[in-house]
Amino acid sequence: MMLSFRSAAGLFVGLSLLLTAQALRAAGPIFTPAAPSVAAKSFYLMDFDSGRVLAEKDADKRVSPASLTKIMTVYVVFRELKSGHLTLDEKVTVSQNAWETGGSKMFIEVNKQVSVQDLLQGDIIQSGNDASVALAEHVAGSEQTFATMMNEQATRLGMVNSHFENSTGLPISNHYSSAHDLALLAQALIKEFPDYYRWFSQKEFTFNNITQKNRNQLLWRDETVDGIKTGFTDDAGYCMVASAKRDDMRLISVVMGAASPNARANESQSLLNYGFRFFETHRLYEAGTALTEARVRKGETSKLSVGVAEDVYVTAPRKHFNELKAESQVDKTIIAPVNKGDTVGSLNVALAGETILSRPLVAMDSVPEGGFFRRLYDAVVVMLEK
Repeated sequence: MMLSFRSAAGLFVGLSLLLTAQALRAAGPIFTPAAPSVAAKSFYLMDFDSGRVLAEKDADKRVSPASLTKIMTVYVVFRELKSGHLTLDEKVTVSQNAWETGGSKMFIEVNKQVSVQDLLQGDIIQSGNDASVALAEHVAGSEQTFATMMNEQATRLGMVNSHFENSTGLPISNHYSSAHDLALLAQALIKEFPDYYRWFSQKEFTFNNITQKNRNQLLWRDETVDGIKTGFTDDAGYCMVASAKRDDMRLISVVMGAASPNARANESQSLLNYGFRFFETHRLYEAGTALTEARVRKGETSKLSVGVAEDVYVTAPRKHFNELKAESQVDKTIIAPVNKGDTVGSLNVALAGETILSRPLVAMDSVPEGGFFRRLYDAVVVMLEK
């Protein structure tokens, strides 16, 4: 079988992804075992590249995120580093407020200067609440203002069930997130900051002659796990966002409200193993590659190359990937001017008749308006086509 593309005009364009006749004959009914039972208030398992949800329970329920809050804290700091507003070797003067912050600590000292990099490692690896507050105050002047920055990023990322009141995750009213939202945040952090993400796999960190181990037990159990963060409060229970990469496939799991440190690690491992065992992810199409051509009216040229703006990854049950059917629906009437990147249709990928992925089709080039006679001629054609 060839993954075929059908435009709105009824044209079929064959692409290069083939399924042999032998494989097609061998294709059987699709059966994927149910996700494992997870002893937690809520959970979420998604593929990093495709974004496909592989398992979930109460994933949009608003719950206390505890120290998983710090994923957003460091995400905001990473954005400040990327924008040039901060440097890793920049010194931060520790305030009395940061030093006095309760809970887990990096053990920074009041009025001492600590580098941004050390504070980030203390925040990520040691889960230091004092480090979180010191970073927040340095970036925004106050933790309250920093929380506003956190909420701005939550909105931008589509974290609709999240609101942050502090940088630490210490209990406070109106501070919440969800398993789904935290997966979106982890996905953005890994994608946008691969160089900084390496700190999440670091097993221990020493500061002020005090060595503390990363609380993510999976870093010792599973060499494919390279992050990301744990959390605990009496209200939240034991929580974990984990990520692992096996071959070319990366998964993100979120477990909220488990009963113990071992339970959150065991449940996270169970979800990851399930995803890797029963699903596979591959890139179907590369960003910027023309997939088909569309007809343009009233333009300098009548043809327009159409493709996808970002790489298209698809996650499917194992042994059924080659049964995918991709269909493009190009807008019937495209009128110049057309700018490069304009949406001119949609790409839909289906398996066994069910759409499992949709992406916009965009113009690969710009098409300016044509001359007077071209516009006049096409105006008549468009009118007759209605």
